[in-house]
Amino acid sequence: MQSAAAPSHHKSGTGKGHLLEKAMKLLFLIAACFSIIAVLLICFFLFANGIPAMGEIGLFKFLSGVNWKPGNNIYGILPMILGSIYVTAGALVIGVPIGLLTAVFLARFCPKGIYRIVKPAVSLMAGIPSVVYGFFGMCVIVPMIRPLAEKFQGDSYSMLTASILLGLMILPTIVEVTESSLRAVPDSYYEASLALGATHERSVYCAVFPAAKSGIMAGIVLGVGRAIGETMAVIMIAGNQPRVPDSIFDGVRTLTANIVIEMGYASGLHRQALIATGVVLFVFILILNVCFSLLKHRSEKQS
Repeated sequence: MQSAAAPSHHKSGTGKGHLLEKAMKLLFLIAACFSIIAVLLICFFLFANGIPAMGEIGLFKFLSGVNWKPGNNIYGILPMILGSIYVTAGALVIGVPIGLLTAVFLARFCPKGIYRIVKPAVSLMAGIPSVVYGFFGMCVIVPMIRPLAEKFQGDSYSMLTASILLGLMILPTIVEVTESSLRAVPDSYYEASLALGATHERSVYCAVFPAAKSGIMAGIVLGVGRAIGETMAVIMIAGNQPRVPDSIFDGVRTLTANIVIEMGYASGLHRQALIATGVVLFVFILILNVCFSLLKHRSEKQS
């Protein structure tokens, strides 16, 4: 009788496991659908409130206008578009090389004793609030840049200052993702390169690093998203001047800064123009993600 009861107990346990598996699948599906619905709602709100403003102002005037004067109903966001692009590009020039080299060092060259110090420090940088970065920029970076800015008759609260600070802010994202990608590369790549006579350094940079390029690109794209979407720190040190910059020592205003600075008191067409600015920023991020997906698909196809 004991042997006859065992199969029944096993069948009951299997049935419970099957029900639990179905429940978890349903939970994951609901979570995925919720994410999709959230994105669709954001898109609907932005475009429903931003497109009419673009139509009233004029799409060409809105995107290519160089003057932003809400008091005169003049809304041109070209200075903010260029400001966002320039500051983000400067942050990438500073942050990407440092971030990639730091990640390679941590993944393949760093001694364990130093790793225990450097790794938590990099992780801590990711948790520092942006306003604290802004204070650091005001108290440290701005005074460092001031003599050079005065030499070129510029402003220390400028595009260069914002680029340096954003370059520091995107470091943790690039380092974390790149290091994880390098560690995910199979050891056989490295060992095969050594077997062919390559040195340790050459094996890392010519075998392991190219194999992790998909993850490295993901880290860079996340860094770009962090840089182009940053607001508080940029407001504190970029100068916030809605004009097309002529040099790296000119003050700039980014798209995000423009929204945050004026949304508190905006109304009517002014408010709609700020929401339309958010639409432009959203489209920028969308184009960036699509380009990354195409590059990733192309690299996977070639490999």
